[in-house]
Amino acid sequence: MRIALFTETFLPKVDGIVTRLSHTVDHLQRHGDQVLVVCPEGGMTEYKGAKVYGVSAFPLPLYPELKMALPRPSIGEAVDEFRPDVIHVVNPAVLGLSGIFHAKIKDIPLVASYHTHLPQYLQHYGLGALEGLLWELLKLGHNQAALNLCTSTAMCEELSSHGIERVDLWQKGVDTEIFHPIRKSEEMRSHLSQNSPESPLLLYVGRLSVEKEIERIKPIMEAIPNARLALVGDGPHRQALEAHFADTNTHFVGYLRGVELAAAFASSDAFIFPSRTETLGLVLLEAMAAGCPVVAANSGGIPDIVTNGVNGYLFDPKTGDAGAIAATIRLLEEKQEREIIRQNARSEAESWGWGAATRQLQNYYHDVVYSQLRKVAA
Repeated sequence: MRIALFTETFLPKVDGIVTRLSHTVDHLQRHGDQVLVVCPEGGMTEYKGAKVYGVSAFPLPLYPELKMALPRPSIGEAVDEFRPDVIHVVNPAVLGLSGIFHAKIKDIPLVASYHTHLPQYLQHYGLGALEGLLWELLKLGHNQAALNLCTSTAMCEELSSHGIERVDLWQKGVDTEIFHPIRKSEEMRSHLSQNSPESPLLLYVGRLSVEKEIERIKPIMEAIPNARLALVGDGPHRQALEAHFADTNTHFVGYLRGVELAAAFASSDAFIFPSRTETLGLVLLEAMAAGCPVVAANSGGIPDIVTNGVNGYLFDPKTGDAGAIAATIRLLEEKQEREIIRQNARSEAESWGWGAATRQLQNYYHDVVYSQLRKVAA
């Protein structure tokens, strides 16, 4: 099958969406499918055998790490030359509109997927009044698709409640070979803790942006004065966070990838994830696969991954910081319970490989293509 994948973000950017897409493209190509990735220009023209069509883009003023590419006629020419059987638009916002338009005028089956909970993001940027309008725009775009995929049951319910139709679940996935407890490293632990490996080591991995609510980790640090915090990642909120955490033992590590990132997870005592805007939280699965116990907000798609007291801890983000503090202290003090949590987290992650997630997606593609063929035949 030939799949044209439109996405607002792709390599070399690093985030959960790009991780999912890069693994998906890899597995689709390995299984004989052919993929064209249409994305903001990032310097690459090929990935794992798939052609990458980069569209010139400009950085967003509030988020320069993210680039916006505008639709243009040349995109349609590239797609026509590729001759896709199905078009898949990921988080259709700007560039994705080109994919929706092309699918409609060429009568090509269209799949859309929802990965970023933009309506909730608005609140963190002082734009909450626009939430209703944004849902209407999302509904208008997504309802053009024959199928809308979400990465958690909570997001399936959320989209359906706002009038988005034909919604189904695209199961989670994680690389359980790279992210593994065997990556534990004293050298990495010493690096993350700034040469204090004997201290409790807390970890956050992800974008350093307002909607991630990373400031909420500071009360945990204040409750555990000897703890060290490593923030892995980068983003537009870094400078503000550096000022916020200036009086704590916090290390801004920058980006880590591959085995180094896996070693960071495996070498830490707890992964703290306060965000309430996650549609899935792929980094949680990576932490669990590496055997790093997680303390996360009971919100969005996170409860699909973390079972409180079994393979991690959940806290209610609406009741202040007490829940997160108590869960983290318990995790650090109860060594036997922490080891059980580690083992259960790894076991949970082992059941979610990228191969199974991609096979499920292939089945969805075949279903929408055959459905279109039946309509034409009728």
